[in-house]
Formats: sequence, structure tokens, C-alpha cells
Amino acid sequence: MAQDPAKTDKNVLPSVAIDGGRARTVRESKKLTQLYVANVVGVTTDTISRWENNRYPSIKRDNAEKLAGALEVELEEILRQEEPEPDSEGAEGVDTAKPRRWTLLVLSLIPVLALVVFLTSRLQVVTPKAVRWAPHFAAPGEVVPVQIKIPRSAERNYGFILKEHLPPGWHLVSAQPGNAAVDPDGSSVKWLVPAGQGSVTVSYTVRLPANLPTGKSGNLRGEIVLHDGESNRTEAVAGSASITVGAYHWADSNGDGRIDDDEIMPAYYVCEDMKGIGLDWKTIEAIWSGKGYRWDPRSGFAVLTVEAPGGVKK
Repeated sequence: MAQDPAKTDKNVLPSVAIDGGRARTVRESKKLTQLYVANVVGVTTDTISRWENNRYPSIKRDNAEKLAGALEVELEEILRQEEPEPDSEGAEGVDTAKPRRWTLLVLSLIPVLALVVFLTSRLQVVTPKAVRWAPHFAAPGEVVPVQIKIPRSAERNYGFILKEHLPPGWHLVSAQPGNAAVDPDGSSVKWLVPAGQGSVTVSYTVRLPANLPTGKSGNLRGEIVLHDGESNRTEAVAGSASITVGAYHWADSNGDGRIDDDEIMPAYYVCEDMKGIGLDWKTIEAIWSGKGYRWDPRSGFAVLTVEAPGGVKK
């Protein structure tokens, strides 16, 4: 009995060779995570990572079809394109030994070339530098802003975890984007930022304890955990880290008891970026419009509207 050709093909090809790089490109272009694809296929994320990095010469056809389904493409789009076999009936007198020797030589160099490409790509990666901005001063019991900017290129658009560690007794008021988790004692705040294009700005406000002694400094500390393909790496947040506790408004960057023209625009931009998370723009604007301010531990900031002769503010 003649065998069904379709059954013959399926029996002959129980496994297929996929193009891992192509599969990764399709997944990332569709904004799909390795975890999502792994759940659809029914394997682990480590397996998806190995497939995308061509760790296996072939995989089961059934898994390849599930992978194509998860990526919403035809199976042929993620299969490895093999070089056509040379015609065994070559022209008479043609020496096929040399082409075969060249093929063997090229194949032997592939691992070396792959290593060179891998190392070069690593060297070209510009590690994102998370940079924090924080005010120079803050008064006890007041709310102050903090911003962290993390640049990301279109080529390296991976996700990351941001962790910020607050001084003892300082408490988070609000955040943009919404924080993922806060430790029970409030000393650590974490954000989970998914992969995407463009720079990321994380903003948050904190309230200082009302009984803090002035003249001391509160130190912020943070790090980002970057997930780049197969591994994680941790990098400290750079930029401002120390805030001096004193009788000064956070927008008063030089601590001279007033908010002048050089200080009002930076404060305005911060308040616009962080609108809705606890900053008091009206007080800032009133201090700028007046002659200065005075801070009282019980009532907070009072706007000074008159400056008496000799520079004494009232």
C-alpha cells in the first residue's frame, strides 16, 4: 500500500530548526514577554531564552508550532533558512573539492565569529545611568519631591526594577508611575518598569518626620536592576543623594529665605511634572510673589509681604 505523502513528511520531520534571533525580533516587536510566550507554549522562560539564543539545533515540531502561534505568525516565518544543497550532477570537469573545503573552513569559523559579534555587541551597549534629582533643603514635617530619570535607547528597550531606600522615618506620599511595592516599615520603595521605548522618569514625594532636628542630612540610596536577555545586572542610582534638614522650603535652592526668579521656573517644571502627587504650588507662587518666607515648626511656611528698612522681613 502506498504511504500518504503528508504522513511521510510529518514522520521524517519530527523536529525543526528555528531561527532564534528571528523569533526574538518578532516577540519584541509585538511587545510580548518571554513569560507570556512560555505560558502559551507550556515551557519555562529559560527554555524560551535558549531557543531565542539558538542553544538547540532543533526543537520538536509541535513546540515550534506552538511558538509560532504564541508569536501570531506562520511557522515558516521563524524557521531557519538552510543553504540549498549543491547539485550533485555538476558540470563535467568542475572540481567540487575546493568549494567543500571552503565550506568546512567557514563552518569552523562560525563559533569564533559568533563570539566576536557577541563581545562587540556587549561593548556597544550603553548602560543606562539612572540619575536622581532631589532638593538641597527640606523642612521637618514637609513634603518634598524626588525625580529619577533613566534613559533608554530604541535598541536597548528592556525593562528594569527601580529600588529607592529612604532615610529612617521618611515616608512615601505618592508616586508616578504608581509604585509596585513598599516595605512594611516604609524604608524601601520599588517600581517595576516594563520594556518599552524612550527614557523613563520616576517621580515621588516624601514627607519628613516633624521631629527631625535641623542641620542634619537625610541620605537617599537607590539602584536599578536591569534585565538584559539572559541575566540581571545592578547599577546604583547616581545624582543627588543628600537633603539637608532645615527651616527652608525645598524650592529655595540656595537657602536664602526667598524664592527668586532663578528658582521659580525650576520649581514650576517640577510641580508640572509631578502634578497630583502632593506638591503645594500655591505656596511656592505666593512666596515668590512676596518678599520671602518664614518657617514655623507648628504652622509651616508663612509668606512675608513686607520688608522693613535695613532688610528685616515682616
